[in-house]
Amino acid sequence: RLANLRSGELDMLERLAATDVKSAQADRSLRVLFTPGLGYQGMTINHANGELANTPFGKDKRVRQAFSWAIDRAVINQVVFENTHPPTVQAFPPSSPYYRKDLVAPPRDVAKARALLREAGVTAPLKLEMMITNNPVEAKLGQVVQARVQEAGFDVSLRSMEFASQLRDQQQGKFQLSRVGWSGRIDPDGNIHPFWTSRGGQNDGKYSNPTIDKLLTDARAVYDQAERKKLYDEAQTIAQDEIPVLYLYNQPWFYATSARISGFQLHP
Repeated sequence: RLANLRSGELDMLERLAATDVKSAQADRSLRVLFTPGLGYQGMTINHANGELANTPFGKDKRVRQAFSWAIDRAVINQVVFENTHPPTVQAFPPSSPYYRKDLVAPPRDVAKARALLREAGVTAPLKLEMMITNNPVEAKLGQVVQARVQEAGFDVSLRSMEFASQLRDQQQGKFQLSRVGWSGRIDPDGNIHPFWTSRGGQNDGKYSNPTIDKLLTDARAVYDQAERKKLYDEAQTIAQDEIPVLYLYNQPWFYATSARISGFQLHP
């Protein structure tokens, strides 16, 4: 697509690959625009959806915390996305009024990850299977995660699938960990209620916490932004501890156009 844009066959392309951003920005015949996304990219965890949830990873929050500490989100951003995808640990983008500025992606801490695994009684490398979509970017991302968490005590195998099949298996509980994201919604409810609440339509891992259910359902009926944010902040405090979904990075949207094109405005 980028070659066709340069040759004049195209006037514009959407979702420019992160690996092409620097090259396109250096090309005077092109213009690159981007906007932060409304959603997130992360990992869906099987907490209680069938037999594959019966692992220390699904049942013990300390094991999930260890995995999160072992992931190097900064390296993912650098190696896979050439520093274009900011790391995150929450479902709201920085542009959202519901974003918590105090919840930033921490630096990798292998010692802390190992300590949490010992505390949870995990002494041997913990085997996990992670589903990824069968494209080059996901393959690279999966390999980076696989390599980084190994040092802490996780033995991750990758199962590459066509995206529709991946979602099918995820919904049916035929997974332990699934690398998937969400395009996002302007209203915060759309980013967490379907994924965190016990009966949420997209809660494929069947995570359940009655306090979370009440907080997020109550927030649906609150119109004052400051009061509503308090409810989401409280829910996020619990989620940071229990990790219903493991968040990795915010995904910006890059567009490239011919320098001859003017008047195009990009919105999330």
